[in-house]
Amino acid sequence: MKKVAIQGIKGSFHDIAAHEYFQGEDIELVCCSTFEALFAEMKKDDACLGMMAIENTIAGSLLHNYELLRESGMTVAGEHKLHIEHSIMCLPEDDWEEIREVNSHPVALAQCRGFLERHPGMKVVEADDTAGSAEMISRNSMRGHAAICHAGAAPLYGMKVLENSIEDNKHNFTRFLVLCDPWSVDSLRDLHHTDKSSIVFALPHAEGSLSQVLSIFSFYRINLTKIQSLPIIGREWQYLFYVDVCYDDYVRYRQSIDAVRPLTKELKILGEYRAAL
Repeated sequence: MKKVAIQGIKGSFHDIAAHEYFQGEDIELVCCSTFEALFAEMKKDDACLGMMAIENTIAGSLLHNYELLRESGMTVAGEHKLHIEHSIMCLPEDDWEEIREVNSHPVALAQCRGFLERHPGMKVVEADDTAGSAEMISRNSMRGHAAICHAGAAPLYGMKVLENSIEDNKHNFTRFLVLCDPWSVDSLRDLHHTDKSSIVFALPHAEGSLSQVLSIFSFYRINLTKIQSLPIIGREWQYLFYVDVCYDDYVRYRQSIDAVRPLTKELKILGEYRAAL
C-alpha cells in the first residue's frame, strides 16, 4: 500500500489525482490542511509520497509551491494532468429553491463565475477547500447551503448533485507533481525511460545570461515546456528560474545540463520523470 500526502480531504481534486495516478493500487491518504503540512508529513516518514498541484491552465502557476519544493529536498518522480470539472451539491432534502449560499475555494468560485452570475440569489462565500465545503455542510446539516467541488465528493458526504460541469471553461486542467524522498525515487520510475525534467537555477546579473542558457538547450535539441521566474528574497532584482524540459535522449539531456551548469548558479535538478500524456 502506498502512503500519499495530499492537500485537502477525501473527494478533493488532490485525492482524485492521486487515485488516477496510482490507479489499481491501494492508497492510504494523509490529508493535510496546507502544502507546508504536506511536506512536513513527508519529512516525518520517508516512505510517504506527496501529490501536489503546481499549475492550472486558467489560474496559472502555484508560485509558493515551487519554493516549497526547492526548499524541501524532495524529488519529482512523476506528474499527472487532471481535467477539472466542478459540480454544485447540497443536502438531499434541499433543492434549487432553498439554496441561498454557496461555499467553495476561491479558485473554484472564480472558475465558475459565469454560473454564479446566472444565480444572483446565492451568496458566494469563500472556504479553504472544495470538498471540505461539502463535508462542512453535511456535518453541520447546513440547510440552504451548497458546495462547489468535484462530483466525487457527493457520495462521500451524503450530498445531492444539483448540476454537473458548471465551470466556465471546459478546457480546465491542473498539473500535479508526484513527490518522494530522493532515496526512494528509483522505486517509482526508471531513470533511463524518463523524458522530462524540472530544474531550477539562478543566473549572474549580466546581459544575455538567460539567452545563453536557452541557446545551449536549443543546440542540444532540448524542448523547454515551461519557464517561471521568482525573485530571490534578499537579493534585489535577482531571480530563480524554474524550467521544465522534455527530451527523447537521456544522455543528450544530461550533456545539456553539464553545458549550462558553468553559466548558472545554484543549479538543481528537482526531478526526472515521465511526462503525463
